[in-house]
Amino acid sequence: MNKASIIILAAGKGSRMKSIKPKVLHNISGKPMIYHIIKEARKISDDINIVLAHQRDIVSDEILKYFTDITFFEQDDINFPGTGGALRNIHVKHDKILVLNGDMPLITANTLKPFLTIDADIVLSVLHLKNPHGYGRVKIHNNEVKYIIEQKDASDEELMIRHVNAGVYAFRKNVLTSYINKIQNNNAQNEFYLTDIIALAKQDRLTIKPLIVDEKQFMGVNSKEDLASAEIIMQNRIKSKWMTEGVAMQLPDTIYIEDGVQFKGECIIENNCRITGDSIIKNSHIKASCVIENSLVCDSDVGPLAHLRPQSKLTNTHIGNFVEVKKSSLDGVKAGHLSYIGDANVQSGTNIGAGVITCNYDGLKKYQTKIGKNVFIGSDSQLIAPIEIEDDVMIAAGTTLSCKKVPKGSLAISRVKVKFIEHFFYKFFKK
Repeated sequence: MNKASIIILAAGKGSRMKSIKPKVLHNISGKPMIYHIIKEARKISDDINIVLAHQRDIVSDEILKYFTDITFFEQDDINFPGTGGALRNIHVKHDKILVLNGDMPLITANTLKPFLTIDADIVLSVLHLKNPHGYGRVKIHNNEVKYIIEQKDASDEELMIRHVNAGVYAFRKNVLTSYINKIQNNNAQNEFYLTDIIALAKQDRLTIKPLIVDEKQFMGVNSKEDLASAEIIMQNRIKSKWMTEGVAMQLPDTIYIEDGVQFKGECIIENNCRITGDSIIKNSHIKASCVIENSLVCDSDVGPLAHLRPQSKLTNTHIGNFVEVKKSSLDGVKAGHLSYIGDANVQSGTNIGAGVITCNYDGLKKYQTKIGKNVFIGSDSQLIAPIEIEDDVMIAAGTTLSCKKVPKGSLAISRVKVKFIEHFFYKFFKK
């Protein structure tokens, strides 16, 4: 691991997101965008520092759900606004400092490593754009940064420059601490800009090296449109990784897989599937248009058009179309179609017919359904929880069970006698 400290700037309001949620907490592939940055940063540094201001408690609480080895700095964004103000009075562990933005969720550890190997007082990330309109230009000569100039201040010749500042910096620690308090806010926005260190350092003839970076990895997310664009890139990475490891995907562009999902063994994922949370899919076939949320699927097939809600666990099980499972464990079970299985434990050899419902909620509390081995549940049956169905039981189609237990080896049947009312049709529709 490199001897470098990383500072992530996450103090901004992100007004262009048009949301009350802090910008860095908007999700990409199931995790807050700042999560992805921290995840990659921890691969190259043991000293991760995050600068907070706007909704600081909300941001820090969310980050601590995933990472505990983080140092937070709370900054005064009123008296010292801007990227330069955010870095005042920050003390870090190592003599080299990498400064990242909390709205760049697509960066990777491999693209950050070169910042730490280039020998310079400052390393500046630079994008080479075909159309740099709207960006400040970076003048480079003999592989050194000469200056940064805003577009409104640029000459016609400078406007032809296609190098722009990508917003990531590596500093020697003494350089950052020497210049950070010298930055002034003499600009239209009255903000302290980190880029002003470049001009101050050039005056003192420090070495400032450019590092050309990939536009896709260093894109900032400032709007919901940017968020959608970043999501596409992140999804392509996630699916490419799993296909490389042997997962078969049919029409992968139609599949959504979140960051925490894992695949093991031989797996097939058909089109239009959504797999979220910390789901684990092992040696299983997920058929078209299924939704799987934070569930375990092992040696099973699911779908098409099935829904596994959180805390479902399937082993050696067949789940067919229009079946919904919630917080249930099924081992060696068949549920072919049109069923709801909630808060249940179902054992091997059991067959659940079409239209079967576990009635697990009475309006106040949820209750458990226990179903033993080799149980046959006929179509359109309702199992009113709490209930236990012992092994080797048959339940006749159309049965509603309100008892607490069905004994082993029995047939359960509840039906009313059919009643015919003669000529009722004609009386009812009589004009």
